[in-house]
Amino acid sequence: MINRDLQERLFKFATDIIILIRLLPKSPEYTVITYQLIKSATSSGANYEESQAAVSTADFNNKIGISLKEMRETNYWIRLIMSIHESPEKWTCIEKESEELKKILGSIYSKTSKHR
Repeated sequence: MINRDLQERLFKFATDIIILIRLLPKSPEYTVITYQLIKSATSSGANYEESQAAVSTADFNNKIGISLKEMRETNYWIRLIMSIHESPEKWTCIEKESEELKKILGSIYSKTSKHR
């Protein structure tokens, strides 16, 4: 059950994160935060992609669950940047998108987990 729209949204989201990160200061705290943010933002999409080739329902649920966890972590790092950056408004749209993606992934996970 491939959802191409979600696939594309997750890919664009990861791309947008990378582009925004390039605009952040190169200080030690941002280096740590951006490293974590890139890992979680790209992992969410990658795990969703892997879920589309799952060999079982359990495998699918596991990959969707990981994708959801990674998006939750991504949302945390975005909120942290927004709380310390001098121009947090640049991150408002991406924070909104991370919330929406988190809800979508959570809904998929909730529905598929009930069938286990």
